[in-house]
Amino acid sequence: MADVENRSLPQLIGDLSNDLTSLLRKESELIRTEVSEKAGQLAKASGEMAAGAICLMAALLILLQAVVIALAKLVGAGWASLIVGVAVAILGVVLVRAGAKAAAPSHLTPERSIRQVEKDAHLAKEQVT
Repeated sequence: MADVENRSLPQLIGDLSNDLTSLLRKESELIRTEVSEKAGQLAKASGEMAAGAICLMAALLILLQAVVIALAKLVGAGWASLIVGVAVAILGVVLVRAGAKAAAPSHLTPERSIRQVEKDAHLAKEQVT
């Protein structure tokens, strides 16, 4: 505290400027790191989903073929194909909407960095006043 009393106002302002610059540099590094982590998570999840989707697509085609064959014995091949196709299309729309909601930008926000920047801004305001 005695050291602060012996320094001039320009020196204190210079120190504050240096401290804020250092803080901003560290915060930007934190944000870059967190965004990079989120991007890595998104890339890994995308790859896993794509691989799973390919396997599921093959299984689904075989199962749908079996359903069409079974249903064709009751209503005819054309109607069986139409019924199964419409049911699968409805399921597909529901799944696409759910996936789009899960991949919304709000789920990819660097929340820790935002909280830290808000804390730092509040702390800086307290020290200036």
